[in-house]
Amino acid sequence: MRILGLCGSLRSGSLNAAVLRAAAELTPPPRELAVDPGLDRLPFFNADVEQTALPEVVAELRAAVGAADALLIVTPEYAHGTSGVLKNALEWLVGGGEIAAKPVALASASPAITGGDRARAWLAETLTVMGAQVIPQDLRIPQATLKIADGRVTDEPTREALAALLDDLTHAVAEAREASGTFAS
Repeated sequence: MRILGLCGSLRSGSLNAAVLRAAAELTPPPRELAVDPGLDRLPFFNADVEQTALPEVVAELRAAVGAADALLIVTPEYAHGTSGVLKNALEWLVGGGEIAAKPVALASASPAITGGDRARAWLAETLTVMGAQVIPQDLRIPQATLKIADGRVTDEPTREALAALLDDLTHAVAEAREASGTFAS
């Protein structure tokens, strides 16, 4: 099973990127979590460009999403929503349809006590409109600066919660395969 991880933060010391790296570490074979190289490589969404000359980097993102069995999206919270770079990536994915019916798990890490609740809620609504199957389980990591140090998730209960979220996502993929009659790994 292949999970594609997307991070909505570009900061070099991103708490959310640390969560995504921890998720990759916690994904045992035969599962695999591939982390997208960075959404900052995408140009700003333009429907005219999408219809006439789809940028290669966008085609690569769409292919990666299409090839994945599921997505794990980790987002910071900015102004009660997700980041502009993640919103831009979702705009490029709307027209391709690769995200339709794809199981998606959401996580957020924030120094605030809310843990990025509003960003996750915003993202869940947007992804649902796009046709993704957002699983009901998610992970919020409040006061993340106390749980993440030197680019690593150091808090054991947080690591356990992240592993449980990955298990929930795996179960969602199995259920989706069963419903569609697709049983290949």
